[in-house]
Amino acid sequence: MRKNASALKRSRQNLKRKIRNVSVKSELKTIEKRCINMIKAGNKDEAIEFFKFVAKKLDTAARKRIIHKNKAARKKSRLNVLLLK
Repeated sequence: MRKNASALKRSRQNLKRKIRNVSVKSELKTIEKRCINMIKAGNKDEAIEFFKFVAKKLDTAARKRIIHKNKAARKKSRLNVLLLK
């Protein structure tokens, strides 16, 4: 890596973004699992309300380009299929 000021600053920025993105991705995985567990437990009403929260989080992550927009759409679709069964 080059040792000029702009390269060092870019490196610091990338590290900060990576840490933030990893925490958001981890949160997404956790809330998806919670939603799936609610559905499997048979709590349909709670699961529907929680699904709205999960969908909002996925859309936000996609808008901020933490995950791809098609990945967010795919995850919402799969959760919705589970809800409708």
